[in-house]
Amino acid sequence: MRAYHLDAPRLDALRLVDVPQPRPGMGEVLVRLRAASLNYVDLAVATGAFPAALPLIPVADGAGEVMEIGPGVSGLTEGERVIPHFLPDWSAGPLPPLASRRMRGITMPGSLAECAVVPAAGLVPIPSHLSFAEAATLPIAATTAWRAVRTGAVRPGSTVLLLGTGGVSLFALQFAKASGARVIITSSSDAKLDRARALGADETINYAAVPDWDRQVLELTGGAGADLVVETGGAKTFARSLNAAAAEGTVFVIGFLSGGDLEASLFPIILKMLRVIGSNTGSVADLREAVRAIDATGLRPVVDRVHDFADATGAYETLSRGGHFGKIAITLEHGHRAQL
Repeated sequence: MRAYHLDAPRLDALRLVDVPQPRPGMGEVLVRLRAASLNYVDLAVATGAFPAALPLIPVADGAGEVMEIGPGVSGLTEGERVIPHFLPDWSAGPLPPLASRRMRGITMPGSLAECAVVPAAGLVPIPSHLSFAEAATLPIAATTAWRAVRTGAVRPGSTVLLLGTGGVSLFALQFAKASGARVIITSSSDAKLDRARALGADETINYAAVPDWDRQVLELTGGAGADLVVETGGAKTFARSLNAAAAEGTVFVIGFLSGGDLEASLFPIILKMLRVIGSNTGSVADLREAVRAIDATGLRPVVDRVHDFADATGAYETLSRGGHFGKIAITLEHGHRAQL
């Protein structure tokens, strides 16, 4: 089968190779992958910013159909459309210890291949209204956004602040609006903010024009702040996120785009009794809940661009340049673009 190998932590070390097709063992399923989707962690792995067990088949997220069922597996049928979760061994409950935590595209083979063997317990059915390219965006981004909205107890009347217009932020926007919340979103692009409004955002802030965007959040909320802040920026935005949060609010930390080493005052956390929650995506059960919500509401992931399998390196380059709105997908449909 065709697959990409990342041999070293450099984008020019990503190469297309022919490798033997794997076979499923006890409790496993062979999935014919039809699409993959990039997350920032994939770029971090490919550039050495995040440790991984190289060489490996990269990319955490993908979607496809059941091709072969291993012994001891029930409840699945050949041809069924499925999503393999990023953390296939985290079924539910507490996060497994790091030493036993397998991660697709980081410590085990990922989605840049025509086929992948995955634990059956880590598979979730694809909503019928989604394409493979759309479904491939769900494992990390939708699960993380769903967990953020659930952790922040978002309900009618809540205010949610989202930083940027990446995949997690746009999923959180749609989940929060479905929950009856008011959503404020930031970007440095007015065009992206217009698109966010079309998705349901109530207020938008261009942080390039308004560098003290946290103060504007407070003004927009009458001084109260946001009940949930989905913090994607990292070191350079964290202090402002604390300032923008409401008393007893939640700052859900998922990203490190501007670095991971913080210098921030503890006083906002203490005085406002904030909950600062780190995120490592979520469990398979969380993904199932997110998928049920997507199925019930008809929500569609925002896919900015779909690259062909032969142009996987180009997909990474698109992600590294920024400027996209939502997710970047890669089709494995044998040279044909996945339909959105």
